[in-house]
Amino acid sequence: MAVRELSIDGEVARGFERVRDQFIANFERPEPYQDTGASLAVYRHGERVVDLWGGWRDAARTRPWMRDTLVNVYSTTKGIVAAALAMAVDRGHLRYEDRVAQHWPEFAAAGKDRITVAQLISHQGGLPGFVAPTSIEDLYDWTLACSRLAAQAPAWPPGEATSYHACTYGFLAGEVFRRAVGQSVGKFIAQEMAGPLGADMFLGLPASEDHRVAPMIAPAVEVDLATLGLPPFAMMAMGNPQLQPADSSAVAWRRAELPAMNLHGTADGIARVYAALANGGEFAGKRLITPVAIERLREVQSNRHDQLLGFEMEWGQGLVLNTIGAYGPNPRAFGHTGWGGSFGFADPEAGIGAAYTLNRMGADLIGDPRGVDIVQAIARCA
Repeated sequence: MAVRELSIDGEVARGFERVRDQFIANFERPEPYQDTGASLAVYRHGERVVDLWGGWRDAARTRPWMRDTLVNVYSTTKGIVAAALAMAVDRGHLRYEDRVAQHWPEFAAAGKDRITVAQLISHQGGLPGFVAPTSIEDLYDWTLACSRLAAQAPAWPPGEATSYHACTYGFLAGEVFRRAVGQSVGKFIAQEMAGPLGADMFLGLPASEDHRVAPMIAPAVEVDLATLGLPPFAMMAMGNPQLQPADSSAVAWRRAELPAMNLHGTADGIARVYAALANGGEFAGKRLITPVAIERLREVQSNRHDQLLGFEMEWGQGLVLNTIGAYGPNPRAFGHTGWGGSFGFADPEAGIGAAYTLNRMGADLIGDPRGVDIVQAIARCA
C-alpha cells in the first residue's frame, strides 16, 4: 500500500501542528525507520494538546490502526512500574533506602543482603540477567524466575557498577513490590493507576482485549549482539533467553505479568500517567502521587557508564533521567523508552507528559530517530 493512502486521524491544539507534521513524516521515512502503525499523545498542564493515530495494525497493511489499538511497549513498561513503586513509597509501604531483604528475605543469599531497593531499580544490583539457562516459558513462571534471582550471586559488588537489567528488572522490582504492598504490580496498576486516570493500559492483558492488539513487526535491520564487544555480564541481559518480536504475540506472553517488558497500552493511556507526573501528581481531578514523591522519583542514583547501553546514563528511581537529551531540552525531564521505539516521558517544568506507541520496531534500545524527532517537535511547540 502506498504512503499516499495513509490515513492519519486525531487532532492537535493550535501551535502543535509541527508535531502532527513530524508524526506523518515518520510514515514516510526510508527503512529501517518507517512507521507502519503508530499513536502519539501529548498533555500540557493536564490538557491534551496532541492526540494522533494512523497507519496499519498489520505488516500487510490491511487492518487500520485505531485510536484504541493496544501494543506491547517493551521497556516503556519499566517507567510505569517505576511510577507504581513511587506511589508505594509515597504511601509508606516501603522506602527506597530499605534493604531488599527486609521485604524479600530469600534475596539475602549469595552476598546480596545489603542491596537496597534504590540500587536494585537503578540497575546497580548486579543481576542483569539469569545465570541458569532460562527459556521464554520460564519467564511465565513468576515463582521460578524470582527464586532463581534470589539465589543468584551478583555479577559485581552491588552499587559499584551499572548495567541495564533488560529483563530481570521486572522480576526484581515486581517481587519487592508484591512483598511490600501485598499485591502484584499489575493488579496495582489496574486498580490504582489505570482505573483512576482512565488510562488504557494493562500489565497482564485480559483475553477480552486481544482483538485490539497490533502485533509487533520485527526490525528491518537486526543487531548482531556478538559484534558489540559487550562484557559477559552485559550479554546476560540480552541472550538468556534471547527475545524475538514474535514472542510478544503468544497468548502466554500477553497473560503474564512481565514488569520489565509486556505492558500493553495506547499512547494516550501511557501519556496520562506522565501527564500526572508532570502536573504535580494530579490528572483530571485525581491525585496519583504527591509532588514530594515525584522529586524523589527523579533523584540521581547512578551516573556512570552503563555496561550494556555503552554510554553514561543517569538513572533515577527506576527511570531514565534526561541528561542524554532523549526527552527534550530539560535535563530534569524523565521517562523510559522501549525496544522498538516506544516511549513515555514527563517534563514537570514544562508541564508536558507524552507517549508514543508503534508496531514497526527499530533495532535501537534507545535513540530511535522517529522518537527523537517527535520529542524535538514537542519541545519546539511547547
